[in-house]
This record gives sequence, C-alpha cells and structure tokens, in this order.
Amino acid sequence: MSSLFVFPGQGAQQPGMLHRLPEEANVLVEQASDCLQQNVLALDSADALRSTRAVQLCLLLSGVAWARWLMQRSPQPDYVAGLSIGAYPAAVVAGALEFADAVRLVALRGELMQTAYPSGYGMTALNGLELEQVEQLLGAVSGPVHVANLNSDRQIVIAGSEAAMAEVAALSRRHHGVAAQRLAVSVPSHCALLDAPAEQLRQAFAEVPVGRPRITYLSASLARALHDPQQLRDDLAANMARRVDWRAMLLNAYQRGVRLQVEMPPGSVLSGLASRVFEHGRAVALEHTRADTVDTLLRRELNSHN
Repeated sequence: MSSLFVFPGQGAQQPGMLHRLPEEANVLVEQASDCLQQNVLALDSADALRSTRAVQLCLLLSGVAWARWLMQRSPQPDYVAGLSIGAYPAAVVAGALEFADAVRLVALRGELMQTAYPSGYGMTALNGLELEQVEQLLGAVSGPVHVANLNSDRQIVIAGSEAAMAEVAALSRRHHGVAAQRLAVSVPSHCALLDAPAEQLRQAFAEVPVGRPRITYLSASLARALHDPQQLRDDLAANMARRVDWRAMLLNAYQRGVRLQVEMPPGSVLSGLASRVFEHGRAVALEHTRADTVDTLLRRELNSHN
C-alpha cells in the first residue's frame, strides 16, 4: 500500500499561520524573504490575507515547511498532490521545482490573478448537487459563472462574478433546497476567466527549470500522474484556469494503492473530501494529528509494500 501528501488551496488560509511553522522552517522564511525583498512573516495577518498574492505565498511556504519537517522524521510519501495553489508546494516537495523559483512564480501568479479581478468575483461551494444539476443552474443565469472544482461527489465549486454566483445560490435554494457557501477566495479560479493570466504565467515558466519529480506528482487538473517535466510545467502554469477534478485525482490515487492521505497544514478540508473515497484507508490532517501517530501510519504503509 502507498501514501499521499496533499496540499490545500485558497480558502484554507489562517491568520498567523506562518508564525506557527516548525522552527526548522526559519531557513525557508529567510529564503522567501530574500527572494521577495520583504518580510514574509508580515503576509499572514488578517489584513494581509485579503490579498490573493499573500494567501498563495503563505500556503506555499506552509506546505513546503510542514512536509519537509515531517519527511525529516518519517518516511517520505509515494505520491504528492495539491489543490490549485497547493500544486506548487507539491511540486517543490516532489523535487521538480526549486523553492526559490516557486516563491517567485507564486508571487507572480497571485499578482496576475489579483490584477485581473481586483473585486466583484470569487468562488462558491454547492453541496449535495450533481454536476448536471449545477450546469442547469448556471445555464439559467446571464452573468459570467463556471464550474470550477469537482471536489467530491457531494461538493461542486463554481467561480464567477458575485452577482452571477448570488443568482445561482438563490436558484439552488429555491429548486433544490441547497444552501451555497461563499468561499474565502476573491478571484474566479479554475475557469476560462483566467485564461489570459494563465498565459502570462506560462511565459514566465518558460525561463524556469522544472525537473522530473522524485516523488510521483498527481495532477488535480488532469487526475493522473505526471512525470515529464514539460507536462508538469504546463500543469503548474495553467492550473489557475483549468477545472479541478479532485475526486477523480483521489480515485486515481486509490486505484494506485494509496491507503493513507496526510494533509499538510493549514486545515483539514482535504481530509474530509477524501473520507468517501478512502473508505478502506485513512485520511488525516497533520494539524490535528499527533506527529508520532502520523509517523506510525506512514511506516505501516511503507512496510506493507516492502
């Protein structure tokens, strides 16, 4: 059996998250601060986290810091995957992307997304509806709104303008009795609205070395493993404008023998999403699980396929 480290996307951020990193992360904090020519520890205040750029940088730093901390104590995973911005710490931990390059690219990614949609847009979760039902709701409104994330068989996320999402939410409540949940995301990710920023990021990626991952990288956009550096570069550059199929990625991982998912901080959203797929496995959030328990689970999976 195998293990998978997963890294959360926007919406998981927490004020003060960088001030709770392990002590070993000080080197990463200094490196990121040098790259950006600013103190990254100032990015995790409640005010700072209103910025897409700050949120994405915090999630990158947190994901890499906690995964490296765990891997210094416990067996490394067989697979990594990240939801949206989480793909970047996943690629760093897999050894395909240098941390300093990831910092610069994520800062640019956040700036491009924020500049394209400074206000009036975002993402909303709909729970308990089938994809066909959601698509029917979207077809009944006039404003820009798209299916963005297929998170689980019980949760679909839409992205678009505030007005269009409010219309969808009202229709969902009226016709299906389902309440919508506005997410803490201020840009319309994972749809065609971000095609132009994604193309700009792709151009920046052309100058950045990307290697073959040493830990198998699972794409949340394509729901399959990527080994070729050029394919991985394309996946990272374009994922802001591509639909996420997290459930399909989890199913792919399960079919590959993954029976343990460990979610890097912050939060435990991805552990909840995995619960229905990992019926005969286990999904734990590092933030809410003792380190010695996680170590035991990882060693058990390692021994099971040796």
